[in-house]
Amino acid sequence: MSTPQYTPYKDALTEAMNFLGNWECTTFIGQQILWPGNPMSTTLGGVPKYKMVEVPVMEESQMGMSLGLAMAGRFVVTFYPRWDFLICATNQLVNHVDKLKPMSGWDVDMIIRVGKGSDKPLDPGHQHKGNYLEEFKSMCKNIEFHNCLTWQDIELAYKYATNAGGINVIVEYPELYYSS
Repeated sequence: MSTPQYTPYKDALTEAMNFLGNWECTTFIGQQILWPGNPMSTTLGGVPKYKMVEVPVMEESQMGMSLGLAMAGRFVVTFYPRWDFLICATNQLVNHVDKLKPMSGWDVDMIIRVGKGSDKPLDPGHQHKGNYLEEFKSMCKNIEFHNCLTWQDIELAYKYATNAGGINVIVEYPELYYSS
């Protein structure tokens, strides 16, 4: 079996992770980031391992930990390989992350990477391929959402998130990692 070639889409994500990995204040948190197991983890090869916090399957706690790290001054990149997993963290996202600034006046910096489950090459089933972008946008009025359908979208989203700061949900499409 041949190794898939990288595409501009995956390259843009990898470059963004490498760029953020060089920042002293960045922490990466998620499932299967230290040990590859999902497409997102393949974009972290250049990120120092000591900057990564591997967590078990505990999506709500992961979002709470991400917010706590951000409140402590870290620039957090937190990983949810599928929207369907982010649903488990909805309480923290909607009631705490989104409402932090209006409730406290605090500004924090966080990127929430979320993937739309792919249909190809295998269909993962209905519970793993939802796209809830519009639903989450309607619930989270204080979060910036970026729908990355192209590598240019990725570059613009990460440029915005790193320059403007704040809380940014960056939606990616892992099936585009290896497509031409």
